[in-house]
Amino acid sequence: MSGERGNRLTRIGAGLLRVRWFVRAPIWLYRARLGVIFGHGLLMLEHMGRNTGQRRFVVLEVVDHPAPDRYVVVSGFGVRAQWFRNVEANRQVRVYLASHAPAPAVARRLDATAATAALGRYARAHPRAWAKLRPVLEDTLGTSIDEHGTELPMITLDVVPRTQPDGADLSR
Repeated sequence: MSGERGNRLTRIGAGLLRVRWFVRAPIWLYRARLGVIFGHGLLMLEHMGRNTGQRRFVVLEVVDHPAPDRYVVVSGFGVRAQWFRNVEANRQVRVYLASHAPAPAVARRLDATAATAALGRYARAHPRAWAKLRPVLEDTLGTSIDEHGTELPMITLDVVPRTQPDGADLSR
């Protein structure tokens, strides 16, 4: 890809991420239990508005899946993203995966070392996707990103096992 064409595509990609209807369209598919069309690369996160207390939704790319009930997502707009700020204010969230019912989860921010490790695994596992995603993220964040040391904000989502009233685990 030529330099000018690559820059134009990066600007287009970053611009699309700022178009509300475009980034919100997948939410309706998840609500209709059609999230399966996105495979396991995306999830929908339900969180509470830090000021309003209202339920909010965002569809995010899964950049790491280090354990069966753990997912790592990235904030492409950094710490100023509303969903990120809401999750930092209230860590109790729900995760929608494929066409499954929502599952309660606890969100926590990864420290720089863990975020760098997760981003490195993503870059190695998906080199072509990373080559396209990296410049878009750099454009939206206004800073360079290096998978060998990043300040890119990442959140880990730990799904809470469901239990019956008698304490039996229903997550299996």
